[in-house]
Amino acid sequence: MARVVRFHQTGGPEVLRIEEVDIGAPGAGELQLRVHALGINRAESMFRSGMYLEEPVLPARLGYEAAGTVEAIGDGVSGFAIGDKVSTIPGFSMNRYGAYGDHVIVPAAMAVKHPATLSWEQAAAVWMQYMTVYGGLIDVAGLTAGDAVIITAASSSVGLAAIQMVNAAGGVSIATTRTSAKREALLGHGAQHVIATAEQDLAEAVQRITGGKGARIVFDPIAGPGVETLAQVAAQNGMIVLYGALSPEPTPFPLFPALSKGLTLRAYTLFEIVSDPARLAKGRQYVLDGLASGALQPVIARTFPFEQIVEAHRFMESNEQVGKIVVTVD
Repeated sequence: MARVVRFHQTGGPEVLRIEEVDIGAPGAGELQLRVHALGINRAESMFRSGMYLEEPVLPARLGYEAAGTVEAIGDGVSGFAIGDKVSTIPGFSMNRYGAYGDHVIVPAAMAVKHPATLSWEQAAAVWMQYMTVYGGLIDVAGLTAGDAVIITAASSSVGLAAIQMVNAAGGVSIATTRTSAKREALLGHGAQHVIATAEQDLAEAVQRITGGKGARIVFDPIAGPGVETLAQVAAQNGMIVLYGALSPEPTPFPLFPALSKGLTLRAYTLFEIVSDPARLAKGRQYVLDGLASGALQPVIARTFPFEQIVEAHRFMESNEQVGKIVVTVD
């Protein structure tokens, strides 16, 4: 029997339950892992509350990122051995697989033998953030040296990963946050510029930073009415990459800025990358190379024990964190 996290109704963090279930044996193309650490993501909070891209089939499991040891291998799987240390790429449906557990089954195609230099906690904080950023900035937007990039919700794990990737590519990282409370933390984690949008004029600040050219790329998980302002600060022929919907309000199409500047508004999710084997392979190698060089370094905001999974979700929804929330599994 395995201890796994499930929920029997959608709602807040309190609906999460640790239950003992028989997970069976790995089938063809699958691995069974003994989990040591879990990465907590906003997508899982949205899935739990019934506001994600797919509706949960109750009782539902959840979780995209696990780091653990291979303990059983299904038919047709090559390249893995019992005892391998692996972490998972979020490239599956949470209605079929769930990473929140002490023993879990995952698709082998979404498991990676991570660098031995990473701790379990660091390994659980890699793939959602870095593959999301790789797909949006490198694969889709074609980030190159000199590009000014506005990174909204910059204190999230994905936001910090974006700062690192922009810097590594020779771009100009412009992090936004609502107030100045996280300014020093963002600067400390590599942001070249920080704009507190509730305290500063975003358009004026971006114009000053970019010498009046605007940002070639905007990387935004919020959407909603703020997209109109982002369009105003985008450069001629710029691209706004929308990879989330944190705002509960409708997202307008900024027609006149788009027409006058030739803007591209590009909706994007990580599944676009992970569902394409060739793009997935390139992204995986890009991230592994970045980890090996030290250009990419997971930032852990706080760790919780497995028994405090509800508290971990509450902390995520407090928006107090700077970096990744990780849960350790004994």
